[in-house]
Amino acid sequence: MTIRIAGVNIPEQKEIPIALSYIYGIGKPLALKILKETNIDSTKKIKDLQEREVSDLRKIIEGRYKIEGELKREILGNIKRLKEIKCWRGLRHLKGLPVRGQKTRKNTRTRRGNVRKTVSSGRKAAPAPK
Repeated sequence: MTIRIAGVNIPEQKEIPIALSYIYGIGKPLALKILKETNIDSTKKIKDLQEREVSDLRKIIEGRYKIEGELKREILGNIKRLKEIKCWRGLRHLKGLPVRGQKTRKNTRTRRGNVRKTVSSGRKAAPAPK
């Protein structure tokens, strides 16, 4: 029995808080909060849930929280707004640089791509003899 919540297949062999974190926008703390609301034991595994418990989880997750596509659209909209008003964070997004104040001299390979810029002496190597 594969359980699908918000368009995501939930792994059956994992404990519920970990399995719910497979849904974009739900981490372990929010999963524990949801389980507290539905009165489900957090040490249970997904395969041990009854149909009623699964439907309660689905109802709360899909009804109350922004998850998956809706959350991604909101985040992209926020970034687009920052770019349009040309604020500092928006300009950093436009240039593909770190947004949250990190230094860029040595690190930021993940943000810029694996660009390796090394400084040479500026002198070209002598041509090889023929």
